[in-house]
Amino acid sequence: MFLARLSELRAIGTFVEAFCAQAAVARERCLRLNVVLEELFINTVRHGHRGECDAPVWISVRAQPAQVELTYEDTAGPFNPLAYTARPGKIGGLGVLLTRELTAAREYAYLFGRNRIRLALAR
Repeated sequence: MFLARLSELRAIGTFVEAFCAQAAVARERCLRLNVVLEELFINTVRHGHRGECDAPVWISVRAQPAQVELTYEDTAGPFNPLAYTARPGKIGGLGVLLTRELTAAREYAYLFGRNRIRLALAR
């Protein structure tokens, strides 16, 4: 669990690196996982909570033979980034696009006051 503060990005990176080392995830895949998590987390802080706060963000990762499964949850208002499409001429939405492009499978749900995003990245 991490707090919705940008200063937590370093701890999230350390968490991802430790997971990748322990699970023998290839460096390129580990970097993808880190980019996806950074985008999700920064969007939670900046847009979901409209600034830093002590709201929790839960991140779990699991290594499977063919993929890495990521579950990301926050308590910001309901928002499905997988259904979001940027309007022409509007700045923003790059993080959502990156998350879509860097993952093999994606799923969103709003359950019990939490946004839950489940992603799979090829190992």
